[in-house]
Amino acid sequence: MPDTQTDAAPVPVRDAATVIVLREHAGAPHVLMGQRGAAAAFMPNKVVFPGGAVDEADATVPLARPLPPLCAERLREDCDRDLGQALAAAAIRELWEETGLALGTPGAWPGAAPPDWTGFAARGLVPRADALQFVFRAITPPGRPRRFDARFFLVHAEAIAGDPDDFSAACEELSHLQWVPLAEARRHDLPFITEVVLAEVSARAHDRTPPASVPFFRNDDEESLFLRLKGMPSA
Repeated sequence: MPDTQTDAAPVPVRDAATVIVLREHAGAPHVLMGQRGAAAAFMPNKVVFPGGAVDEADATVPLARPLPPLCAERLREDCDRDLGQALAAAAIRELWEETGLALGTPGAWPGAAPPDWTGFAARGLVPRADALQFVFRAITPPGRPRRFDARFFLVHAEAIAGDPDDFSAACEELSHLQWVPLAEARRHDLPFITEVVLAEVSARAHDRTPPASVPFFRNDDEESLFLRLKGMPSA
């Protein structure tokens, strides 16, 4: 009988971006979260931040304003190619698709918008990445049906174009979209990594500058390590 554990093809690790939108409401910080469907292959029923895998077209999407230089530098660490542009675009696209909220600035696209961006462009907006802070990175452990190398971006809600309570343009991937008080978020059914990221967000709730050191929860077939991306030491 074949050993399905060893004979099965390894699950590929896909690059992904997740967005934590933080908002001051009623005197307290809130985060935007939604619930994945019961039939979802990855993290069914869990309450999560908006996010998903990088698409090939994301690398070609124009950004009206680039990522902060420090974030771009940290994204290049422990990575075999520069994915900053694609990850930033993926974060903005996933936020738009799953919540209907647009992180953009008024402007015209230099050409036709890719199919996933037509609704965004129709609002007269071009994506902006300058408000994104790269705050966490985590690779899904082996043995899961899907694996992602996820970069988590924090953005404050005032950077959103339009009404932050208007989810009418959202797709149906996340249900029960809501602004959750940061202090109460752990009461929901969360993935483990989301709980870890929430602790980092809580520590940075009032900090508007990108972190110099970014936590990195790296899982591979040999070991799991909790590292920090903090720049190469000077010679």
